[in-house]
Amino acid sequence: MQSDYSFHTTSLTRVAEHHPQAIDFWETARSLGVPAALWRLPNQREKHLIVSFDEVLPRVAADLDELPAGFLISPFDNITDGLSDDEKSAKTLFLRADLQVVFSDNNQIDIKNTAEETAADFWQALMTSARRSSNQAVSASAVTLLSEPDIETNYVRNVAEAVEAMQRGDFRKVVLSRTKHVVFADAPNAVSLFDKLCQTYPTAFVSAVSIPERGQIWISATPERLVSTDANGIFQTAALAGTQSVFNPDGTTKRPAEAMWSQKEIEEQAIVCRYIIECFKKIRLREYIEEGPKSIVAGNLMHLGTRFTVDTQAVRYPQLGTVMLRLLHPTSAVCGTPRDVAFSFIREHETHNRELYSGFLGPVNIDTSEGAATDIFVHIRCMKLEGKLATLYAGAGLTEDSDPEREWQETEMKCQTLLKVILTNE
Repeated sequence: MQSDYSFHTTSLTRVAEHHPQAIDFWETARSLGVPAALWRLPNQREKHLIVSFDEVLPRVAADLDELPAGFLISPFDNITDGLSDDEKSAKTLFLRADLQVVFSDNNQIDIKNTAEETAADFWQALMTSARRSSNQAVSASAVTLLSEPDIETNYVRNVAEAVEAMQRGDFRKVVLSRTKHVVFADAPNAVSLFDKLCQTYPTAFVSAVSIPERGQIWISATPERLVSTDANGIFQTAALAGTQSVFNPDGTTKRPAEAMWSQKEIEEQAIVCRYIIECFKKIRLREYIEEGPKSIVAGNLMHLGTRFTVDTQAVRYPQLGTVMLRLLHPTSAVCGTPRDVAFSFIREHETHNRELYSGFLGPVNIDTSEGAATDIFVHIRCMKLEGKLATLYAGAGLTEDSDPEREWQETEMKCQTLLKVILTNE
């Protein structure tokens, strides 16, 4: 098959009148029923896309040192303590990077193909998609917020029960989540929503993941890094908790240095920090840099954040990313502490299945100019798309000082992260 592209080279740059865009690769993958992941790292402009030619995604152990280039996405309910190796690998989905594309600011694309024998059908479909989309604009779609009259009452009641349990000393923190549902007049264009999120939230990790076997697309703009290791072996994780609006009552924007935090919010964030430090202690790691807490702006919200950094080469611990990922998830920022007690409370009181919300996701061993890098984030500020129906997820970290009505309002603010983008799509 003749083409202006050659998949027999490791990477290439194509400049042509109608070169494929991210939407073309994305829609081609969907038309062929294969998974795809599209993402943009915080404070960067390049967009990345991978396509896996596995119609059914493998379930893998989250071993960042052994996995090939690809994209991990894991559910919240993925606690591995006390499980066999087979049970541990049953839930984390892995999109192998059979096709990798980088979209640069200057309208150039770099392509790397690692599955040449299976790419021919994809490439032929891609060129058809590119010709079609070059003559079609992405249409907007009206949206309707579904009325759910009992959800606030139930959430406030559950928060009150959690506060009573913490005041009795049953546990110290728990994160309760809820959902909000939106119906589109037409199935929305995920790439269009992704692009809007990239524009609106430049400091977030923005992603869209298509999982055909589940009939789902997950879209998120998360501010919370779980683990990352760059090409130089620098490991990072972060504690992010406590939430307030980035706007003053008069509508002006707050300066992070002037943000006022309540004792409840300070303690909530400190619990997450202590959780990370306890994980370091479990592996006898003492050589880390702790920066914070300080106010972090994440779109329409502000959080308290602390960053932890480790030079894995200096401490001779190249597997630190994998080890910490298994120790940290699910962190007290999305579950609670003690973890097992909080997890049980969540399962007893939340009526929805979190699925991939509050799990983790991100690119693994992706080539950069300096070498392979891994960036895994906590899957929050996200929504699940199933045809015309979107399910948004939001949670609030609760302590014994929590006020149920205020915690409900916090979840409403978090839903606005995605809602403001959705509603401007009309």
